[in-house]
Amino acid sequence: LGRYADRIDNDSTVAIVDFTMPSWKRRLHLVDLKAAKTESFLVAHGRGSDPAHTGWLQAFSNAPGSNATSFGAYRTADFYDGKYGRSMRLVGLDAENSNAEARAIVIHPAWYVSDDMLRKYGKLGRSEGCFALSEAELASVFERLGPGRLLYAGKF
Repeated sequence: LGRYADRIDNDSTVAIVDFTMPSWKRRLHLVDLKAAKTESFLVAHGRGSDPAHTGWLQAFSNAPGSNATSFGAYRTADFYDGKYGRSMRLVGLDAENSNAEARAIVIHPAWYVSDDMLRKYGKLGRSEGCFALSEAELASVFERLGPGRLLYAGKF
């Protein structure tokens, strides 16, 4: 957070996405730094990051057309109503995710991210590189993770 302080407007809550975990685990962690509380959510990764659809992120990519998830720090930006409903734009803050805006890498709801998908298939579906969340949990995430905050994705 200190490294990106000049580009982050609100440092009370950060999101950390731990892609060392498989898609059937809650791996997007919202950390409320003021209250010292963490809440975790399901999140999909890009199909280009997991071509065999194992449920494990195999590789990151920043390349347009890769359909892969990118690694690094993002600043959450504005909300908008798009193809998948209420969504949030992301701005890549590192060389490894500098194409996030051009690739339209966002946080959006997805039918393929749910406990029902886990029961049926044992893993989540995949996005085209976006951070896709459960339709049922999206409002809760957006309530805590508004514009101007840090989202950091990687393997830790």
